[in-house]
Amino acid sequence: MAQQEEINIKKILPVGIIIMAVIFLIIFWSRMTITIDAGHGGVLFRTFGGGIDTENTYDEGFHFIAPWNKMYVYETRQQEIAEELNVLSSNGLEIRVDVSAWYQPLFAELGLLHGNIGTDYLRRVIIPSMRASSRSVIGRYTPEQIYSTKRESIQDEIYVETKKLLDLKHVQLNQILIRSIVLPPTIKNAIEGKLKQEQESLEYEFKLQIAKKEAERQRIEADGKSVANRILSASLTDKILRDKGIEATLRLAESQNSKVVIVGNSKDGLPLILGDVK
Repeated sequence: MAQQEEINIKKILPVGIIIMAVIFLIIFWSRMTITIDAGHGGVLFRTFGGGIDTENTYDEGFHFIAPWNKMYVYETRQQEIAEELNVLSSNGLEIRVDVSAWYQPLFAELGLLHGNIGTDYLRRVIIPSMRASSRSVIGRYTPEQIYSTKRESIQDEIYVETKKLLDLKHVQLNQILIRSIVLPPTIKNAIEGKLKQEQESLEYEFKLQIAKKEAERQRIEADGKSVANRILSASLTDKILRDKGIEATLRLAESQNSKVVIVGNSKDGLPLILGDVK
C-alpha cells in the first residue's frame, strides 16, 4: 500500500511542478517580459544584483528579465521643450522671450542618467539650464539689438552655454530656437521708427551714389567728345576740305537726278548746287 502511494506521488509530483510553473508564469509573466518601443531605450534595475546597470542599455524589441528586477524605459528620439521667459536686457528693460530646445538623452548613457538624475531629467536639468543661459545671454544686449540685429547671435550663444551644462548631464542638445521676442510697445515703436529712418537714409545715400555715377559718366563722355572734336578740327586743313567738296560734287554730278549747278568763283572755288529740277 505504501509502495503504491509512493508510486502515485512520483507520478503526481512532475504534474504538480508543471502546474505550479504554469501558475508562476501566469502570475509573473508581465514582470518577466517587456517590449521596448521604437525610439526608446531601457535601463535595468537589479534588485539583488548591484542596482542600476550603468554599462548596458537595452535596445528596442522584446526582452526577458527576472521578475524581481525592473526595467525603466526612456524615449531616445529628439524631443522639444518650449519656455516663455521674462528676462532683463542690458539696460534693465523687461523683455518676454519664447525659447524652445531640441534635445534627447544619450542612448549609451541612459544608465548614468537614470542613476544620477532620474526620469524627470527634463524638469531637473534641461529647463533650469535653458532658463539660466537665456537670462545670462540676453542680459548682455540692448532691446534694439535683441529685436533687430543680434537675434541669431543670441540664439547661438544660448545654445553654446546650455550645451556646456547639459553635456555633463548625459543629455544631447541639438538646437536652441528663439521663436518670438515681445518688447514693451513704446520701445518697439521707437525701434521700428529708428529702423525706418535708417532705411530711408540708406535709400537716399544709394540714390545719391547713382546720381554721382551718372554725372561722372556724362562728364567722361563729354570730355571724350571734346577731345575727338579737337583732334578732328586740327586734322581738317583747307586742302582736305576742298578735296572732300570736289568728291561730293562729282558724286552729285554723276547722279541721274536733275539738278541746277551754278559755277562761280566762291572762296573755296567749288560749284554751288541749288537744287533738283523735276
